[in-house]
Amino acid sequence: MEYRSLGRTGIKVSELSFGTWAIGGAWGSVNDKESLRALAAAMDEGVNFFDTADVYGDGHAEELLAQATRGRDDIYIASKFCRGADIESEDTYSKDAVRKFCDGSLQRLQREQIDLYQIHCPPKWVIERGEVFEVLDALQQEGKIRAYGVSVETVDEGLAALRYPGVQALQVIFNIFRQKPMQELFPKAAARRVGILARVPLASGLLTGKFTAKHQFEEDDHRNFNRDGQAFNVGETFAGLPFETGVQLAQELDWISSNRDTMTRAALRWILDVPEVTCAIPGFKNLQQVEDNLGATKVVSFSESEKAKLNDFYNEKVKDEIRGPY
Repeated sequence: MEYRSLGRTGIKVSELSFGTWAIGGAWGSVNDKESLRALAAAMDEGVNFFDTADVYGDGHAEELLAQATRGRDDIYIASKFCRGADIESEDTYSKDAVRKFCDGSLQRLQREQIDLYQIHCPPKWVIERGEVFEVLDALQQEGKIRAYGVSVETVDEGLAALRYPGVQALQVIFNIFRQKPMQELFPKAAARRVGILARVPLASGLLTGKFTAKHQFEEDDHRNFNRDGQAFNVGETFAGLPFETGVQLAQELDWISSNRDTMTRAALRWILDVPEVTCAIPGFKNLQQVEDNLGATKVVSFSESEKAKLNDFYNEKVKDEIRGPY
């Protein structure tokens, strides 16, 4: 496992880390025993960083992380806040509200400090006003959080967040279907030594190549109930692509798995080959998915000609199909 610096935090995190939305909920049925087995296996293979949020299973993902990491002071955790309240209300970002969110996460995580605390996809006006960063500065000074960042939906939101010196990490949707951040956001983040967490790296499973257009998702899976952005930003589901279109585009990418075992490993390897990326944070629901994802660290990197081919593919076939601002 390779480790990369997370912004200016002084933390080095595994280049392949994991997100915990899927084991918390909103991805269909889950099994806590299997989730804990998978978390243990990831740590055994050198994964030292996990991303979560207070709304993943209404805090259940944080509680699972507490169980899995008990007694481990070598594991770093990032959590997020604001989505458990009205994200359009100023009150949600007040000193009292943010402190309450933070204390709740600390209690569920059974920790005295959160390594990276992120605003969870707030409206752009929250970032532009900047008052919430003063609240986070205070929590950092008190030692409740080690560092803070912003999880964003769009490049413009990320650029707005970079204007604040205390922001040490950005979490962005980034994968072969969502290459826009490489154009302006990543170079500017690197210049400011701001870490990049690449979320939705497999486009909600499209880039595993395992789906057909007729696939049916469980009722409580966001790939069913948010397919067209009914519940939250459409970009969080299939990277904003219509499902059937995404399946077709993924089939055209089957070649990336050549010499890289699986499409999953190839798609993650492509992200790891981007120098500005601190880590990719795929989700998982079982041990097999953890093992497949971890294989990305061992497969061959993409050549410059392959990267150019994938960039052309994005520009010619993908970017105009993505719905919603990004």
